Amino acid sequence: MTVIQEGTVTAGNVVSARRTRKVAAGISPLRPRKSRLLTGLMLLYLVYTLVPLVWLVISATKTQSDLLSTSGLQFGHDFALFSNIKETLTYRNGIFLRWLGNTLLYVVVGAGGATLLATVAGYGLAKYRFPGRRVVFAVVLGAIAIPNTALAVPTFLMFSDMGLTNTVWAIIVPSLVSPFGLYLMWVYAEQAVPQELLEAARIDGAGEFRIFWTVSLRLLAPGIVTVLLFAVVSTWNNYFLPLIMLSKPNLYPLTVGLTQWSNQAQGAGADPIYNLVITGSLLTIVPLVVVFFLLQRFWQSGLSAGSVKQ
Repeated sequence: MTVIQEGTVTAGNVVSARRTRKVAAGISPLRPRKSRLLTGLMLLYLVYTLVPLVWLVISATKTQSDLLSTSGLQFGHDFALFSNIKETLTYRNGIFLRWLGNTLLYVVVGAGGATLLATVAGYGLAKYRFPGRRVVFAVVLGAIAIPNTALAVPTFLMFSDMGLTNTVWAIIVPSLVSPFGLYLMWVYAEQAVPQELLEAARIDGAGEFRIFWTVSLRLLAPGIVTVLLFAVVSTWNNYFLPLIMLSKPNLYPLTVGLTQWSNQAQGAGADPIYNLVITGSLLTIVPLVVVFFLLQRFWQSGLSAGSVKQ
């Protein structure tokens, strides 16, 4: 082995000393390699996520003819984004705006109610001991394991017997039940709300409802925002349930309405409205992106809030 000597210091000793210092500092020699691998995987995931979004944005700027004659990631000859938006919002007397209003109604009432119920129930299960608590826990876990599509047909039959199909309640009522949100708030409340803080509030004479609304609710804020995000996305993207529950176009959410437009654009003698379908899809995801960024600020700021002073 070739060794470069300088006094009593050799290149081999220098390498060995550096390796010893890294090990002493807790830095594994394999860590940079693992870091590069994870970075590469994240970049691949980022590309996989962004390419469809970029395709959607570019396609929404094309006219109907450019959409069919150019590649997906290539801009058309004319920039038609604003004309496409106007045509989408006014097509068939503005039915898209009606679908948007329906979706907002289902999200505000359904996802908001699901978040409220999950918060109250999760807090109660986490902080109060009562007979049958383990049974409730098992039922919640079992409900999480059952996919929503498996329950769609039984739910339809039950709502049909009650005469609730083709009404907004056929979408809102099932959206109020969120087993995953309940479980998430249950686990979060166990750690976020100290039992000592509740005992101190009871000693001061506060009732249980006052303790929940004035003390516990602030500590549960990050978990509430997380459950709300999941509920909003789930309700906004809900497709199969409204597909089987609703047959009136004026009650459709955006997911079912845009699918109807897509089916309308296919086949012989079809109305060529692919540009409206794509533009409507772009308009559909904009509110979700806005809601996520608005709630993300409260989510991140609340992660370190509510700590108990010693």
